[in-house]
Formats: sequence, C-alpha cells, structure tokens
Amino acid sequence: MEELDKTMYFKAKPDILEAARILRKSMTIREKLLWDKLKEKQICGLRFRRQHPIEFFIADFYCHQIRLVVEIDGEIHNQQEEYDDGRSAEMEKFDIKIIRFKNWEVENDIENVIIKIKNIVNELLKSPPLGGLGGKNQG
Repeated sequence: MEELDKTMYFKAKPDILEAARILRKSMTIREKLLWDKLKEKQICGLRFRRQHPIEFFIADFYCHQIRLVVEIDGEIHNQQEEYDDGRSAEMEKFDIKIIRFKNWEVENDIENVIIKIKNIVNELLKSPPLGGLGGKNQG
C-alpha cells in the first residue's frame, strides 16, 4: 500500500480523522448525488476525496492537487453564516479555495453544479495555488 500524503490533512488530529471516517459512512442524499459525479476522477482527471479532514474541519469534498473544497450547504447553514465564513477563512490560510452549493442546487440542478465545478477546476489548473502542491502553511 502506498504511503499517504499526510500534508493533505493539514495537521488534523486523530479524532478528526476518525470523525471523517464515520461521516463517509453516513453521507447525506445530496452528498451522495455529488459524490457520484466527483468520484473516480470524472472531473478533469482529478481525484476528489469525500469528508476530508483539513486541520480541525471536515470538508464535504476536497481535491488536494488544486486545493479545492466543495461544500454542500443545507438549511442549517442559513443560521450559521458567520461560522461558515470563519471556517472558510481558516481553510483559505492553506491556499484552499472553497466553493459552496445549496442542497437544492445539487438535488435539482446537478448538471449546472458540475459545470460550475469544472469551470473553477479549469481556472485552478491554469493558475495553481500559490505554493503549488508543496504549498505554504502546510502541516
């Protein structure tokens, strides 16, 4: 088995790694819908991970090669905008780009969601994160 690239976890502690493993087993319907479109390198040949630990957060989906997080926001996110903004700011410290979609977008317009993701992926492939794969502030 190949060695894991531990830098992609940005110093996530064992309890966060375990929580992510548990979340992978209990994905929401919308997460499953999007995962079906992201898995197996379907987007520009890039590998996305689901329920991926980044420091003390767990991103819905993450592509380490271009440092992109894709989040799906349910109703609860309407009441926690400030928390989500802080969470995004913390991840952005690692040169990670975060894009968010609402549950209804994934459920009712998945093809448009995929088009938006592909557009951002293509932008990031043309202009990778500042530190490239090595990156700054990496754990």
